Amino acid sequence: MTAILELRDAGFRYRRAAAPALDSVSFAVEPGRSLGLVGESGAGKTTALSLLLGLTRPTSGVVLFDGQPLDPRDRQQLRRFRRTVQPVFQDPYSSLDPRQSVGRIVGEPLASLGIASGADERDRVAQALEEVALPADAARRYPHEFSGGQRQRIAIARAIVSRPRVLLADEPVSALDVTTRIQIIDLLGELAAREELTVVMVSHDLGVVASLCAETVVLQGGRVVEQGETRTVLGAPRDPYTQRLLASVPRLPV
Repeated sequence: MTAILELRDAGFRYRRAAAPALDSVSFAVEPGRSLGLVGESGAGKTTALSLLLGLTRPTSGVVLFDGQPLDPRDRQQLRRFRRTVQPVFQDPYSSLDPRQSVGRIVGEPLASLGIASGADERDRVAQALEEVALPADAARRYPHEFSGGQRQRIAIARAIVSRPRVLLADEPVSALDVTTRIQIIDLLGELAAREELTVVMVSHDLGVVASLCAETVVLQGGRVVEQGETRTVLGAPRDPYTQRLLASVPRLPV
């Protein structure tokens, strides 16, 4: 089965940086196999996600989409890519335009990608809001009228309204309280199962990755140090760095 997305020997160096942000990174996003990217701050997780989103071009190696090199100059491929891959960002408030109603925010991908308009767009927006458990009148309201968890639900509704195959989520629950985090992770898991979505999750929270992702890639200093099934990588890690990450997870005293 062809991977939906793949980094193959991908590297990236920021201008004037002493070391590359990514160095010969390879991993694949397989259909139906949600994947977690974990590591300390500066490990290269967000840079890898930026490459997968097509927002950044690798300075070496290649990004593959459905087995073909992702080429931002190929407008037909890029349009298909945008319908297939949608992001969910860390801070739901800064990623939502406060001047637009929720209905316009959620419907924006439908309009920009030419998927739907008019009554069809409104129906699809209403369905997406219902799928993330927001009230029916949410489309007429504005982001500031909602809690942080509800705003993240709006961001997820915007991401799923075009019926993508992949959600790329960059620390989507780190700005939320513990109870709301659990609710959003449960929502992502339900959507992945019901809509046959593949989720790529960037997170420093190993518990979030363990609960949602079938595969895990561990990054250190821009390189992959361990990858495989989550239950193996986090349950019986081989690399000392992964072992240290697990050992640093806070535990309640008994």
